[in-house]
This record gives sequence, structure tokens and C-alpha cells, in this order.
Amino acid sequence: MNILVLESSTTSAKAMLYDTVTGTYEVKINTYTLCNNDTTIHDAENIFNETVALGRKLCKGKKIDIVSLGGAWHSVMLCDMAMKPKTPVYLWSYTGASDLCKELREDKDYVKSFYQKTGCMVNGIYPAFKLMLLKEKGYDLNDYLIAGQGTYNMFRLTGERVITDSMASGTGLLNTHTKEFDIEILDEIGIKESQLSRLVTYKDTILLSKEGSYHLGIDEGTPVIPTGPDGGLNQVGAGALGDGVMTFSIGTSGAMRLTTDSPIIPEEPSTWCYMSPKKWLSGAATSGCCNCIDWFKEKMFSPDTSYEDIEKGFGDIETTPVFLPFLFGERCPGWQDDRNAAFFDIKPFHTAHDMYHAIMEGTLFNLYQCYQVLTNINGIPKKIKLSGGILNSPYWTQMCVDIFETDMEIDNLEHSSLLGGVALGMEHLGIIKDVTEFTAESAKVIHHNPKMNQLYKKKYERYKYWYDKVI
Repeated sequence: MNILVLESSTTSAKAMLYDTVTGTYEVKINTYTLCNNDTTIHDAENIFNETVALGRKLCKGKKIDIVSLGGAWHSVMLCDMAMKPKTPVYLWSYTGASDLCKELREDKDYVKSFYQKTGCMVNGIYPAFKLMLLKEKGYDLNDYLIAGQGTYNMFRLTGERVITDSMASGTGLLNTHTKEFDIEILDEIGIKESQLSRLVTYKDTILLSKEGSYHLGIDEGTPVIPTGPDGGLNQVGAGALGDGVMTFSIGTSGAMRLTTDSPIIPEEPSTWCYMSPKKWLSGAATSGCCNCIDWFKEKMFSPDTSYEDIEKGFGDIETTPVFLPFLFGERCPGWQDDRNAAFFDIKPFHTAHDMYHAIMEGTLFNLYQCYQVLTNINGIPKKIKLSGGILNSPYWTQMCVDIFETDMEIDNLEHSSLLGGVALGMEHLGIIKDVTEFTAESAKVIHHNPKMNQLYKKKYERYKYWYDKVI
């Protein structure tokens, strides 16, 4: 049997064709070519077309038994009553609502109530506050249907407006305890539940429409699993649904997640709590990782300079500057979406290579802050599975395990979120009884170097000094 997985991520379209008989797969990934200059917004139709185009290439001449969809959490847009987009898709990285949220955060009771109900902080990444911003900009929200890129993709392939509970848990509109949209929050924003997509689970497949069949070149009536969030699918694909297994993704942004049997929402807002396709996730996420690296490389080095070339130019790493990685605001642990990025302790002898090294460290120090908070709530994980763009740099990968002072595992298989979509498909096809049976072997373990402990502890204290001083 063949499973097709399609994912519209933050920066690229992805497709996987998985053969359940042989256990082999083919993957195609394409960085979006028709995006706006502003990387925090997308054109929904362009993203849909680029995603299904990859799927069509993989499917050519093959019988597809089920399609599984994935996408990024936190996107939102307004559509007319025929589901034609009337605004761009605002991604998680869009910080336009930061001033609005800063004002709302002055009401501590409101912040606590919202956080305890939704597992989401009062922060501009969440669709709930992007909708408030659109209302302030003059949009009469009652005139529109509300969707995200993932729900839009599902609609274009099936004709049905549905959203999985796991995707909805990242909107700030879902009560994570009841698994229903929170009417009080909807009333506050000024929208009705009928304007949102219908809540479903990953078990509620919908048949591919005639239009969807045309776009993918496969049989009409093929079952389609509604769009799941890439973070939740990553947990499934990494085989991390058991106790004490933490997935740690360092890509465009960074995230760490632990599976829990019930919502874990601390008294003081710090970590987030969303739903995975299975159970809940207690997690933390940052906005600045590979995007900060890419920004600096593009601005400060010639186009023909490779990442490896830059790393070869590193000198004395003890004296590098401090970098606060908030080019796109701050998520965890401080949730200050109006924070700015900055370098500190720059000396006349510092070079662009030193600043690049500082960015590598600063992004990881921000994640280490999150790790300390997350482990205070959930305990130290039994194992950590590391994935993402960081693995393209052995130097940065080693720096990561040294800063965290713990060994980390790298899975044998790449593309955990796509494999999560495969696992859902295998359950639907009866190949496995439950997605919890899906496992991923670790290819190797990256061991931390104890000799680096004191150096990074000192550098982390410098980072924390500037983090606490600049609010």
C-alpha cells in the first residue's frame, strides 16, 4: 500500500510517498518560490499549489491508498463565504499583534485565565490575537470564514472545512480541557463558531474530491487525513509518545516537547500545552534558530560563502559576543513578542565570524532557558531526540549537547513530521493497531564533552545577565 504525506511547513513544501510493504519512501522538498518578501506572511493559494505539485510528481503512475496532511501551527487568514482568501496567511512569526498583546498582558488575571484555559500565552503568535488585530484594522470579522494554511489545504482537496483538535489547540481558541472551542474567547473576539472549521480528530478521514483528484492526479474518493500540526506529527514520527522521551527540533525555529496523559499547565505562564494527534504535549518553543543564522549569513557574508566556510573561520570562542536571538520576538520563556534581537559585549577585535558564533550560542542559550523551565515542571527526560537543520552542522550539534550537558540521540530516519503522517495512515489502513506502535531507531548518540561545561556555563551566565537586563 502507498501513503502520500503532504506538508506545508513555514519555509517549504514537503511530500513523502511511503510504501508500507517495503518500508521504503521517497521525499521531495521545495523551498517556496512564490512567497512574499515578508517571510511572516504567505499567499494561501501559492502555498497550496506548490505543495500539491510535489505530491503530484511523487504519485505519477501509482495507486495511492490514503493521503495524510501536515502543516505548521498558528497560521490564520480570512476567507469569503466561498473560502476564497481575502487576506494573506499570517504565520506564527508574524508579530503585528505584539503591541495589542503587550497591553493585554498588563491584566494579570486575564493572562492567567486565558493561559489556564487554552495552554497558550497572551502572545502575538496565536491566531486569537491576530484576529483581534485584524478587527482593529477595520475588518468586520462577521463577514468572513476563518482558516489557516492547513485547513485551507484540506478544503481545496476535499471541499470540507475541518480542523483537527491538535491543530486547533495552537490557535488560542480551543479550551484544551474540553477539546472544544471556548465560547467566551470567541465572544471576546467577536466571532461565531460557525465561522471556524468543524473540529475533528485524525481518525475522521474525508474523501478526496474531484478537484483534489485533479490536483494530485490520483483517484477521486481516496481517504484524506485532515491536517495535523508538524510539531505533533513530529512526536508521533519520532516514536516519542511514551513517558520521558523529549523531541527537540532546531530548524527555522526551535521546539522541545514531552508527551503527557493530561494537560500540564503551570500556575505561572511559561511553557505551552497543546494537543498532539495522541494525548497532550507539554512544550516550549523559541522564534529564533536557523532563521537567525540565515539572516546573518545573508547580510554579512558573500553569496558564495558556505556555512562550512564560516565555521572554519572561528577563532577564540571564549571571548565571542553575546547575542539575544529575538529577531522575530520572544516566545518561551518570557513571551515578550516585542523583544528585539541584539549583540552585547562587542569589542574592536571581534569579527563577523565571532558574531556568527555568538548567534549559534544565543539561539541555544534561549532554548536552554526553556529546557530548565520545562524540566522543572515535567522532570528530566530519559532521552532526548534531536532533529532539524542544526544537524547539517556537526559543530553546532556538538555545541548543543555541550550546552545542555547531556547526550542526545539522532534518529536513523529523517523527516519525523512526515513519518508521523505515515503512522496515522498506517493506523487507518490497519497495518498497525495504534500510532503508539510506530517506532524510530536511533542512528547514533551525540555525547557531550564534559571539558566544555565550565566554558558554556560562564557564557550562559553572560547571556542571562543581558537577557535579564534588557526587557
